[in-house]
Amino acid sequence: MTMQQIIDYFGSIDPVLAALYATLFTWALTALGASLVFLFKTMNRAVLDGMLGFTGGVMVAASFWSLLAPGIEMSPGEGFVKVIPAAVGFFLGALFLFGLDKVLPHLHINFKESEKEGVKTPWHKTTLLTLAITMHNIPEGLAVGVLFGGVAAGFDGATIGGAVALALGIGLQNFPEGFAVAMPLRRQGLSRTKSFMYGQASALVEPIAAVIGAWAVLTFQPILPYALSFAAGAMIFVVVEEVIPETQQDKYTDIAVMGFIGGFIVMMALDVGLG
Repeated sequence: MTMQQIIDYFGSIDPVLAALYATLFTWALTALGASLVFLFKTMNRAVLDGMLGFTGGVMVAASFWSLLAPGIEMSPGEGFVKVIPAAVGFFLGALFLFGLDKVLPHLHINFKESEKEGVKTPWHKTTLLTLAITMHNIPEGLAVGVLFGGVAAGFDGATIGGAVALALGIGLQNFPEGFAVAMPLRRQGLSRTKSFMYGQASALVEPIAAVIGAWAVLTFQPILPYALSFAAGAMIFVVVEEVIPETQQDKYTDIAVMGFIGGFIVMMALDVGLG
């Protein structure tokens, strides 16, 4: 099946179903990445930091090219008035993740157990590590769903090619992300099977968030510019507060930065080429 056939297929089915299928694809790539735990005993720290950097680059590029730019384009008015929905949505998205970060117990991949965040809990470190990656995936699933909903609603600036490009880009960065969460769990003493299960489970929230996002936009169409920017704000918060600090805990910061640049280029190329 060619890329054009894939785009045509997603454009021909119910948008909520399209969002579900697209994020089941992104979940599958997370599971595929997590499955590498069956093949490798350890993971090179430089590779891990490079992968996390790639994830951050994809998320930042997607936030602008796939979400903020279309959100601004479809907003009414001129000048400063035109950017108000994007600014409000962007702030609310970051605020939502800020609140979630303070409440949800979690532990970043490269941090010590004493540095866990959220409300105090007796939960095991493996659960906290998985929840940290799950936080990454909520805005990603939401972004895909909102964009598919926007295409179905007929808004200028939202295209089926752009929605497919976003899903593809998020899927590509989910592959190393699945590996990046499964291997630290393996180092914590979990079996390969349990490490895989935790790793793939971190992305199960994406189809749920995507369906909610697509349904919300189709039901309340005027919120679309706000919803796109909301997803962008949430993703940028995750990158700055979660992903980048995770790559700065060792001596491979330059590798992480180059991974970030590579991820940004890949997502930018996908959105411009397909959108």
